[in-house]
Amino acid sequence: MKELIGTGVALVTPFTSQQEVDVAALKRVVNFQIENGIDYLVVLGTTGESVVLSKEEKKLVIQTVIEANNNRLPLVLGVGGNDTQAVISELQSSDLSAFTAILSVSPMYNKPTQEGIYQHFAAIAKVSPKPIILYNVPGRTASNMLPNTVARLAHDFENIIAIKEAAGDMVQAMRMIDATPQGFLVISGDDMIALPMVLAGGAGVISVIGEGFPKQFSTMIRLGLEGKVTEAYKIHYAIAPAIDYIFAEGNPAGIKAVFHKLGICEDTLRLPLVNVSEELQAKIDAFIDGFKK
Repeated sequence: MKELIGTGVALVTPFTSQQEVDVAALKRVVNFQIENGIDYLVVLGTTGESVVLSKEEKKLVIQTVIEANNNRLPLVLGVGGNDTQAVISELQSSDLSAFTAILSVSPMYNKPTQEGIYQHFAAIAKVSPKPIILYNVPGRTASNMLPNTVARLAHDFENIIAIKEAAGDMVQAMRMIDATPQGFLVISGDDMIALPMVLAGGAGVISVIGEGFPKQFSTMIRLGLEGKVTEAYKIHYAIAPAIDYIFAEGNPAGIKAVFHKLGICEDTLRLPLVNVSEELQAKIDAFIDGFKK
């Protein structure tokens, strides 16, 4: 799955001030990524506020991204949840022909054991028509997918080809890289440690900050993959303050504040998420103004 090495971005879902999906803005977001060097696009992930979209809205988002992308970049679709059978049903009933892979989050709220996590993904792997990227994000799911579980899944199922690892733990990430088969992709889901993970043998990142600064962030990851450490870290330290800012009051509020400043889409969110504070918006605006210089 070489097409998933590098920088992927988790697309936001723009909304109008009337809380409707903003199709025109979503097309601008997609084109902004493609024109600035991003390697692939992730649709309907956490950053896309997928949990507050209706089935009809999800279809609209998918169709809009497919049309705007126009086969230019690989697409990954978020299909996950804490009801294993519901995830299976969605996979069996969805048209996934436009997608390279699916991104499936570890079950949240239920707090399954490691065996439960294994059996969840084993059941999905047996029916999925597309390769699977596991998604470990214990800060949201309340359970951590451990390296041994990831390695077990990677060895047992050829169609489980990667993990988006967002525990923010470099030791755990390195253990995953070491324990999984050759060719299995350990992808950073944490922007601040994306470069160290790449340098440790990771395959890249599925990024949030990369969506707001696609040219710079994708260049940094490419330099990391090429082993150009000094050049890569120069970009990392330049962009690091923005990573702190966009997550300070939650995702995707922060990245939508970036897009608002850039004039790409409104910063409208759906409850229970709310806009960033005026103080944080001012910091984001000042960073962007200074970063351009």
